[in-house]
Amino acid sequence: MRCGPILALLLLAADATAAPAAPPAPDFTLPARDGGTVQLSSLKGQVVMINFWATWCGPCRQEMPLLEQLQAKYEPLGFTLLGVNVETDSTAATAWLKGVPVSFPILFDTKNAVAEQFGVMGMPSSVFVDREGRVRHVHRGYKPGDEAQYADTIRALARE
Repeated sequence: MRCGPILALLLLAADATAAPAAPPAPDFTLPARDGGTVQLSSLKGQVVMINFWATWCGPCRQEMPLLEQLQAKYEPLGFTLLGVNVETDSTAATAWLKGVPVSFPILFDTKNAVAEQFGVMGMPSSVFVDREGRVRHVHRGYKPGDEAQYADTIRALARE
């Protein structure tokens, strides 16, 4: 069936405005450095950045102080950052964090189950979850200046 040019334009316009629904973030519960546990679904209503990292990852180590700054700046807007260490033994992460203090929760995914749920392929990887618990943005890797993109994403999600 052939359609005229106006109908074709209308169909294109309809397709362009129809945004696909963001998928729900897989729920998880992980042990935290402070001895408790954190469950992602308990943070519904917050904008959440889940940062997957490892001590052997140079860019991860470079961005950690910048992530602390983001947490401090945007927490009043309803923002929570979760640092998810993916090493099979959390000893190195605990030791390294003594020299790089952070106030946000550090979680341990020693079996990489959560990293697999989120399709993490490399370190660092950050997943942004909106207030409704939907994955809205994934950022892979880190290079200086990426923190500005993180801030833009956080602010945009906080405004929703």
